[in-house]
Amino acid sequence: MSKLEIGKVPVDILNRIVLDPINNNINKRKDIVVRPSTGEDCSAVDPGGEICVLSTDPITAAGSNAGYLVVHINCNDAASAGAEPIGMLLTALLPYGSTEEDLKEIVDGAYKAAGEIGIEILGGHTEITEAVNKPVVNGTVIAKTKNRKFISSGGAKTGQHIIMSKWAAIEGTSIIASDYEDKMDGFISKEAIDEAKALASKISVVKEGIIASEYGATAMHDATEGGILGAVWEIAECSKVGVELYADEIPVLECTKEVCKFANIDYLRLISSGTMVMTAFDGEKLVTKLKESGINAAVIGRVTDKGRYVTKNNKRVELIPQEKDEIYKVKL
Repeated sequence: MSKLEIGKVPVDILNRIVLDPINNNINKRKDIVVRPSTGEDCSAVDPGGEICVLSTDPITAAGSNAGYLVVHINCNDAASAGAEPIGMLLTALLPYGSTEEDLKEIVDGAYKAAGEIGIEILGGHTEITEAVNKPVVNGTVIAKTKNRKFISSGGAKTGQHIIMSKWAAIEGTSIIASDYEDKMDGFISKEAIDEAKALASKISVVKEGIIASEYGATAMHDATEGGILGAVWEIAECSKVGVELYADEIPVLECTKEVCKFANIDYLRLISSGTMVMTAFDGEKLVTKLKESGINAAVIGRVTDKGRYVTKNNKRVELIPQEKDEIYKVKL
């Protein structure tokens, strides 16, 4: 049996081994509103009253910043459903030889992020184990909707605009600049490196998720592994629609261009927690509302009935799912 490559499990394997058995289960409960599917970040349970939204994700490639990031990426998934995060469950698995300081760094980061968002850490599990050779931190977020409104990744409709918040490759830029700062010295200015590292404070999309849910968004997806192109493809796949994406309209910071050029990777396919991809019929109105709240945003494409394409430098090519995020290609 072949080994899986580092990164996301390929879509065909994910569907066959994980998603199909779940969705083919004949024992379906009436109180489950949304079930797992390709590109869907959250499941939803209706216990009566408001809808409860749940999502879970691990951090495996961020080192010392794992606690901070795991809270934000999970709350981002809830925000992409238009839900307000309430609390988090955390599991931290640390390799043998880890110290109290290692654990404290993870926990302190988690509490810092929780304070920024306004949620509580509700519990979880910590363990030192030989089953891992570096820290693995997993989070599960509990969130609630407003007025029972749930927005899925699969809600894109033909004729809508595709909108994104902030800039491309936010999280990936920060991770690379932090992990390889010494190797970039002399090639990239200190100002650019510092700006890139500081992007770690921009990875929450909770605010734009709430705004978008109030101003016409019918589909939302935070751009994690696979970056902007991956997020757009997943919305299209989940919604069973086509897309026309205009890469030259995608906002990107100069520090990101410099870091990605140095690392020889594509910033459009680099992990971008902190960026929300949305669809709405009046994309310009949504962009205006986001900018009025201090959040950069842009219309970057449109939803079509079939075909998935991206145009860059006047060259139109098919938009296809990628096998792994660019972050795993960095070998400096």
